[in-house]
Amino acid sequence: MSAARPPEGAHAAAEGEGAPVSQLLPQPVAITVFLALAFAYFLSALVRAVTATLAPTLAPEFALQARDLGLLAGGYFLGFAAMQLPLGRWLDRHGPRKVLLGFLGLAVLGCLVFAAATGFSGLLAGRVLCGAGVSACLMAPLTGYRRWFAPQAQMSANSWMLMMGSLGMVASTLPVQWALPLWGWRPLFWALAALIALAMVVIALRVPGWASGTDGTDGAGGAAASGYAQVWRHPYFQRLAPLGFFCYGGMMAMQTLWAGPWMQRVAGYTPLESAAGLFGINVAMLCAFWTWGMVNPWLLRKGWGADRLLALGLPLSLAVLLGIIIAGPRAGGGAWALYCVSCTCVALSQPALALAFPQALAGRALSAFNLVIFAGVFTVQWGIGLAVDAFVAVGATDFAAGPPQGEMRPPRGAGSEATVGATGFAAGPPQGEIRPPRGAGSEATVGVDTTAAFQAAMALYLACNAAAYAWFLFRGQRHNARQAPVP
Repeated sequence: MSAARPPEGAHAAAEGEGAPVSQLLPQPVAITVFLALAFAYFLSALVRAVTATLAPTLAPEFALQARDLGLLAGGYFLGFAAMQLPLGRWLDRHGPRKVLLGFLGLAVLGCLVFAAATGFSGLLAGRVLCGAGVSACLMAPLTGYRRWFAPQAQMSANSWMLMMGSLGMVASTLPVQWALPLWGWRPLFWALAALIALAMVVIALRVPGWASGTDGTDGAGGAAASGYAQVWRHPYFQRLAPLGFFCYGGMMAMQTLWAGPWMQRVAGYTPLESAAGLFGINVAMLCAFWTWGMVNPWLLRKGWGADRLLALGLPLSLAVLLGIIIAGPRAGGGAWALYCVSCTCVALSQPALALAFPQALAGRALSAFNLVIFAGVFTVQWGIGLAVDAFVAVGATDFAAGPPQGEMRPPRGAGSEATVGATGFAAGPPQGEIRPPRGAGSEATVGVDTTAAFQAAMALYLACNAAAYAWFLFRGQRHNARQAPVP
């Protein structure tokens, strides 16, 4: 790996600082370390996203409403976010291997608690434990890469880690849907517990410990003792925080929860078709992150740093989301895949932020930003559920020119229509009702209030994204810190 200057967005405080040559891993070792850590992140993403696929199964079994489903999915991110601040300190002090092994043990416990749950409180407790347990699965590798990899390699490794996360989300869709009739959802979580335990063994054997003298106490100007104050006050952190909260966190909320219910309750997909749509979304995300990992070094050499790509790329995601809201029932899995892919540029903010700080603060900077991201995921997941319920309760009208109350909605394709009731958010059709397939010759009714409620909730989410993007541009104009040149 060759040394390189930090990309655009890395500021003068860290300009030119790369990992000392003595800390860089040889390429074969670096590949082995990457694969070991990526396996754990793959499992964490599977655990994170599986609720979207399990929602039609869990909702009738536990009588979950929209706010319950949002809280259940958001509980994972609540546990995740709660660990970020102590996690950053421990990573800077003890290194990725020791911290990650301890946290993954908690994730094993969370999977077992979820599998044994007999009510909503048990499900929620299991999800919170799972979120806390896997909260180090991305931050630990990125902290290690800050020391073990050269800057350009860090940008690619970050994208490829996210690609592995997308692969985990792919595994949470159709494979899980196919396995449910054979195994049921409880054995699925027992198997996840066993796989996480296996990942712990691989990490213990293959990931190096924190070398002596790299705990952040040397050559960092007392950074290790400064806590998070330098991170919170940093202009670049403040500039990126709203994007992390709404755009990055919101993208993950759509990918891991709300794209699935939209496809079922608005677009009229069956549970299997929804799982196929989520599968397509996650495959598209996987390909997008793989592409980012391949092209990032070339883009950096051409002067296309993180700030520039964010400024040019995020308006596309806003336009796609607006199109989804207007299209309503006509927006299905393909539209949500396009939206999620259009948001992937925001992932470049993580390695850019890490390179904006000294090595001794890298763990805390990444964990603080991750706290912002996952607080956003929790807020958006639960908030949209609350908004959908509220708009249904007040009888929201379909502002996308939907049919009047009680009128049959036109079919989505030749001879096909779908049934989506205005109640029973994730529970499927009412008790005793059989949802007809979306194939030729089937007919059904889409609840207008539910569609309008989803559209209104997503419009609020779009407004928050637009405000975050405006803040990013505004802070960029006011930011007087000298930008480090790109490689």
